[in-house]
Amino acid sequence: MKRYYRIMLGAKSIHADECFKGNFIGAGFGIDSDLTNNLPDNWRDFNLKYIPVWLSKNPSKGKVAAGLSCGALWTISKGIQKGEIVLCPSGNGNYYIGEVIDNYSYKTGGILPHRRHVKWYPNTIERSAMSEAMRNSTGSIGTVSEITKYATEIETLIGGTRPATIVSTDSTIEDPSEFALEKHLEDFLVKNWKQTELGKDYDIYEEDGELVGQQYPSDTGPIDILAISKDKKTILVVELKKGRVSDNVVGQIQRYMGYVLEELAEENQTVKGVIIGLEDDLRIKRALSVTNNIEFYRYQINFKLYKN
Repeated sequence: MKRYYRIMLGAKSIHADECFKGNFIGAGFGIDSDLTNNLPDNWRDFNLKYIPVWLSKNPSKGKVAAGLSCGALWTISKGIQKGEIVLCPSGNGNYYIGEVIDNYSYKTGGILPHRRHVKWYPNTIERSAMSEAMRNSTGSIGTVSEITKYATEIETLIGGTRPATIVSTDSTIEDPSEFALEKHLEDFLVKNWKQTELGKDYDIYEEDGELVGQQYPSDTGPIDILAISKDKKTILVVELKKGRVSDNVVGQIQRYMGYVLEELAEENQTVKGVIIGLEDDLRIKRALSVTNNIEFYRYQINFKLYKN
């Protein structure tokens, strides 16, 4: 299946125009050596080797930032396949669209030296033409964001027409409007984090002043919210679900927590989980009754109409 990615070309996509003119996408992250013979098929193997390299160059940073940087470097250099589509912010409200047409190459001394050749489309996508759900996903913090779930909408926008409805190609989502609601809830929680009960004890991960703890990538899927306690001793994994939550989400969040424990946590850090939903049921109550590091929170929506 062809995949679609949003790629930031440098901080705030500062190198977008140069990449467009040079027909490439790329990354740097301070790894200044040719990776041609060091790009395994599994990104975890790449991270295992290069996270220590990245940390040696960035001694003030932690494993969370290292994992994000090395994972993005591997995805751009190896993970994106020939024929797949990239959307890159141009800096003026539009997105360049291109098809990756070649394997990895290294440009000594160039900006974003770890490169892939791209055939750019003649037209761009206006951010204002995207659905709100897609705007939220393409606007997420981080160098790389997979946006394949919006394949139908992207292809429609490439064709020059504006989508009239919410579009989702995720087979697990029965009602696209409910998917949009879930994304709205996530964005609302992030924006109002400091006013929540969790915000009293935890901060969403930031790196150089930018939020990186929303939709943090893991090897079993993106983590909705990744936070850390104010004393830096506990990493918190938050999974947000619309409506009623059942026990299958317990296994899901445990997989995320296992990844965080093995790949991101420092020696003195523990990992906890929080599931947030509108309602729980008996099965999730039973499942959580035998866990001591996962909690359930309910959210509440207040909606009122006032006659003028």
